[in-house]
Amino acid sequence: MTEPSANQSTTSQRLWAWFPELLLLRRRRVRDQVRLLGLAVLVGIVAGLGAILFYAATRGVEHYALGELAGYHPPVRPAGEVDIPGLAVWHQPFRPWLLLLIPTMGGILSGWLVYTFAPEAEGHGTDAVIAAYHNRQGQIRPRVPLVKIAASALTIGSGGSGGREGPIAQIGAGFGSLLANLLKLGAVERRILMAAGMGAGIAAIFRAPLAGALFAAEVLYRSPEFEPEVIMPAAIASVVSYCTFGLYAGWEPLFATPNLTFTNPWHLAPYLLLVLMMVLLATLYTHTFYGMTRLFRRLPLLPHFRPAVGAFLTGLVGIVLYYLSGRQQSALAVLSFGYGSIQQAMTDGPGISAWILLAIALGKILTTSLTIGSGGSGGVFGPSMVIGGCGGGALGMLLNHLWPGLVPHPASFVIVGMAGFFAAAAKTPFSTLIIVSEMTGGYHLLLPALWVCVLAFILSDEKSIYSAQVESRSRSPAHQGSFVREILAEVRVSQFLTGGRAVPVLHASDSLTTVLDRLDGSAYPVLPVVDADGRLLGVVDLECTHLALQSPHAAPLIVAEDLMRSNVRPLAPDDRLDHALELFVENDLLALPIVDDLHERKVIGIARRFDISSAYLRHVQGTSPPTVQAD
Repeated sequence: MTEPSANQSTTSQRLWAWFPELLLLRRRRVRDQVRLLGLAVLVGIVAGLGAILFYAATRGVEHYALGELAGYHPPVRPAGEVDIPGLAVWHQPFRPWLLLLIPTMGGILSGWLVYTFAPEAEGHGTDAVIAAYHNRQGQIRPRVPLVKIAASALTIGSGGSGGREGPIAQIGAGFGSLLANLLKLGAVERRILMAAGMGAGIAAIFRAPLAGALFAAEVLYRSPEFEPEVIMPAAIASVVSYCTFGLYAGWEPLFATPNLTFTNPWHLAPYLLLVLMMVLLATLYTHTFYGMTRLFRRLPLLPHFRPAVGAFLTGLVGIVLYYLSGRQQSALAVLSFGYGSIQQAMTDGPGISAWILLAIALGKILTTSLTIGSGGSGGVFGPSMVIGGCGGGALGMLLNHLWPGLVPHPASFVIVGMAGFFAAAAKTPFSTLIIVSEMTGGYHLLLPALWVCVLAFILSDEKSIYSAQVESRSRSPAHQGSFVREILAEVRVSQFLTGGRAVPVLHASDSLTTVLDRLDGSAYPVLPVVDADGRLLGVVDLECTHLALQSPHAAPLIVAEDLMRSNVRPLAPDDRLDHALELFVENDLLALPIVDDLHERKVIGIARRFDISSAYLRHVQGTSPPTVQAD
């Protein structure tokens, strides 16, 4: 029998030596995933409860402000919307002139709330969540969702044109950010939980759990890229939020649709005309929206009063369309949600014609731009559904009249128009395809909807209704470190080490004065605490030391062991610098000790985050890496 060679024996010994570390790494990754998915369940519950609260608040304000004061009751509501029990009914006659006063009062109250307590709650909340993901490490102030609920209920319930998804997205995202902060999670996990909360809010309020998960991962970018690490937590959160909201509002889709099918490839031809129309409407929408936003910001008014001006003009547009359309109340769909016009268009409701639908689509572009562009609080997804659905329905009615064989039912253009319009306006073709299908139950139209969404996305211009979107992952500040890792993958921590100099260390019994002196006398913001044999016990950082000095009576009793963090994963000489970068983020420290072996843990050096940045630059330029102190 052949004896194993020395090389084989050495290789076997190395494998067995690394096996415990590999097992520990796998266990840590599984634990982190389970923790993140468990937290996503909590985020989903809160997002679902927030959706119930916001739904009831907006319907309540709308009932009293528009219904019982102004006497305006939409002739049709979406079939899946539930009534709020306990609302008093006064049966006031319709008084159109109040449609100027009531939205203005809602704008005044909304503007005061937002600009007094949380200015970042202005406009459509989804954009604020996207900006927090890319630029603020997922940080959202806890007060923002609360202000958003109240301000949006006042804005939309009083007649302002807006949607529910922005406020609900900010509620779920805000709780995800808060939960991550309470548990002291890192920036990566905080961003993921925040995005999962955004998707969970969408899933609940629109009864679309699959779309909520995809939307959270897709809406962050203008290009056809997804955020892969967001999808699984967002999926869990979306399922839970959908079930939570469904226990209150039922399980039916938001809209009732006729039995529509796609059975003829030639029917794709007229959908090309729908693509062109949706691209034109989306371009008009985005340019009008941001043009109006710039115009309001130049007004010589305090921001607190701009939403009132936008709300007044919104009411004026509604009244003008009401009288021009021959006293058709369906024309007032340009106010508030306007979902009833979509339901009417799908079911051939009375009083709906192609010209009325086109007027609603164009009017909704103007009123949404006035309401949200002036600083009013509300979402832009809901109005987009009205614009796309009514615009598509108008075209469908016209084509059905001209070529009934190619367009047998205009309702199919309503559904596909909603999907195509938002795909062009928000650069989210795939999640929009799913969300419209789940909202309507129209899964038989997936093929033409996919056709229209992809073409509308390709043909649309670069401007998105979500200005905070970035072009791709490589352009996101949240992922700058990912592209540094590729360069650092071949550089090892051992290249930082050089002999001949002692490593500054602390011992567990060192007094607070000694700790402060050694920190001030070294170039490191973090120092390792070692035992008598030089083995790592933990670390002490400068921030904790200065906090301890704020208690002068307790300071003489504090020693290094009291300040020490013992759960720190140190660096090893064989660690690649891309892995070292991950450990800095995981430990949330500006410096980490280097140990000779992860089992013996004898300290042989210290590395700073600054050293990693320096190594990156030197490696790119082809020069030698810097060194750190070592034994």
